[in-house]
Amino acid sequence: MSAISVGQAVVLGIVEGLTEFLPISSTGHLKITEGLMNIEVDDKAVVGFTAVIQVGAIAAVLVYFFADIRRFVTAWGRGLVNPAARQNHDYTFTWWVIYATIPVVLVGLAAKPLIDGPLASLWVVAASLLAGSALMWYADQHGRHKRGEDDISLPDAMIVGTSQILALLFPGFSRSGATISTGLLRDLDRVGATRLSFFLSIPALTGAGLYELKDAVGGGVSALPLAVGTVVSFVVAYASIAWLLKYVARHNFNAFILYRIALAGVLAGLLVSGAIDA
Repeated sequence: MSAISVGQAVVLGIVEGLTEFLPISSTGHLKITEGLMNIEVDDKAVVGFTAVIQVGAIAAVLVYFFADIRRFVTAWGRGLVNPAARQNHDYTFTWWVIYATIPVVLVGLAAKPLIDGPLASLWVVAASLLAGSALMWYADQHGRHKRGEDDISLPDAMIVGTSQILALLFPGFSRSGATISTGLLRDLDRVGATRLSFFLSIPALTGAGLYELKDAVGGGVSALPLAVGTVVSFVVAYASIAWLLKYVARHNFNAFILYRIALAGVLAGLLVSGAIDA
């Protein structure tokens, strides 16, 4: 018996695709949705399933940003064999993304028992939604929004990449929310901070999905729900990426902040009433 049905996989794929790149916490939304569907959120197979369907969202990033990624990979490959080509910003930027992923990988491996255990509580999600909202509000209000993507430096990439640890340890904080907010605090404009968040998501989320694949398949989730959830996640995430980049070019993050605060309140109410288990 699969731990997750095809119907549940469709719902979770939609939730993943909608929330992975919006700064509202995909992990938090998935845990809430799983709780409402009476799915065991701390089941290894379920944890693995949610990590694997993230690969669908990452595939959407790869397709949407294919021209940029091809440019980065081409520059990186040339730089590996040609010292003169290492002056190209695309070559150094690719290395920066790799370097910036290392901290979250190390913490993820070291803290996995905590991440899958006490920190998986929905009370943590509610508190993290509020904390992430406060950070996003402060960053959006006090960031100077004066630097674009071409102005990103190694310190920018490392600090923004390391901020992914907040979302890793505190589900509900939001990986995209943490990285975009940190980019804003580094005085990047909204589009530059959002695009950097997308590029940093590629190695981090792909690695997490591949690492958890064994638990998803070996733990009781059949291949069909995994495939369905991943495909649905891809389609919905692609649309979400296109929408978000257009939105941040013209708007601030207040709508997301208010939504997160409201969601934290609803979640706390559900937990207090016993409608869902922590």
